[in-house]
Amino acid sequence: MHSIDTTAPVVVGLSTLVDAPLATVWSLHTDVDDWPAWNAGIDRARLNGPLAVGTAFTWLTHGMSITSTIRELVPGKRIVWDGTVQGIIGIHVWTFEPTDAGVLVHTEESWSGDPVDAVDELTTALRTSLQSWLDCLKARAEQPA
Repeated sequence: MHSIDTTAPVVVGLSTLVDAPLATVWSLHTDVDDWPAWNAGIDRARLNGPLAVGTAFTWLTHGMSITSTIRELVPGKRIVWDGTVQGIIGIHVWTFEPTDAGVLVHTEESWSGDPVDAVDELTTALRTSLQSWLDCLKARAEQPA
């Protein structure tokens, strides 16, 4: 099982409860090409093949063009990807847990590399970005059909 780098200088973990079916939340989150339609922080995204371990996707977020690779995929439960941009090594883990009140979505991400070691405010930037992503996912998944 893949996980974040818990020793990285920047580590953020956040959760939200989404009042929508697991199938809806999972489908929204894993339809990479559609991210810009509901996630205000993503300008462009393209999955370069099937949703599968080893498949890369390219995306533009906060002015950074990133190529990430899916490292773990447990449909309906967990997806992990990683990528490097401008010397920052990011590892991103998402889990989805059905509950009586909806789907608990948990995200953890670590950033390491020389640029991260030099900048303290990156933890705040990552936390803000991940919270926005969760908020956008929740808002879109909870919209009436």
